Amino acid sequence: MSGGASSSSVREQGNVPLQCPKLTDTNYTTWALMMETILKAYGLWEVIDAKKTTNDKNEADGKKEADGKKETVIDEKTENTAKGMIFQMLPQDMLMQVAQYPTAKEVWNSIKVRYLGADLVQKVRLQTLRTKLEMLKMKPDESASKFAGKLSSIQAKFKSLGGTLKDKVLVRKLLNSVPKKFLPIVASIEQYQEIDTMQFEEAVGRITAFEERLKSQDEQEDNYQNKLLLANSNNRSYGIGRGRNFNQNKSSYGRGTSHGSIDKSKLRCYEYGDHGHFAKECTKWKDNEQEALIISEYEEPSLL
Repeated sequence: MSGGASSSSVREQGNVPLQCPKLTDTNYTTWALMMETILKAYGLWEVIDAKKTTNDKNEADGKKEADGKKETVIDEKTENTAKGMIFQMLPQDMLMQVAQYPTAKEVWNSIKVRYLGADLVQKVRLQTLRTKLEMLKMKPDESASKFAGKLSSIQAKFKSLGGTLKDKVLVRKLLNSVPKKFLPIVASIEQYQEIDTMQFEEAVGRITAFEERLKSQDEQEDNYQNKLLLANSNNRSYGIGRGRNFNQNKSSYGRGTSHGSIDKSKLRCYEYGDHGHFAKECTKWKDNEQEALIISEYEEPSLL
């Protein structure tokens, strides 16, 4: 493995690559989880988790008993293999600091103490996580999967600090933290499911499925509203255009100025219905106007 690589891979039986990132100042939690998984895959986690270890293979043939409890005997090859796998995932400065420890368990604990602090510091950090968990709320525009990821991250940090955050706590936190739009599915889960035995992933799946249904309905409503807006816009455009054309036609036929290009035989006076002339050229309204004037002049003395 190259020491300068940002991540390293080890291969279990069957040539299955197991990737683990290099330890940095900010990724201890994920690094410890990945490293534990890799050591378990190789059957080496007992080196770290053992109650008591010894490198003296001749000291006990098999297993010893002390105070009624069995002690795990770790041979030298297994010990060195576990140490070597941990060493190759460490930065150079950290490697030089922990190389002095004879066992893999001591190396592991030394790294843990450096990144997590002593017991008092761990308790303070656990309390900080509990407070963070209590204050955490799902935002109205936040997806259920993203909020669930935050809860899972807190659970992982609890585990790295030696604490335990059970699924039923996360399930109740999830149900109590979602916005009002999720209340129907929350009520259904609380009524028909046993929350204390429900797995966190199952609760997340139910909330996510309900969220997808809400999104589908919102999209259908948006499409319907867009169609209405488009139809209204088209109707307004048609009305405006029709009005303009009507006014233009009325102006052309009634008061138009370009008469030379129009066949008057096809025109119809909109005042009296006769064909062959514009309204302003109509003689009937002139005759009627003169007749009315004569009658008015004739009747005016009698009225006086």
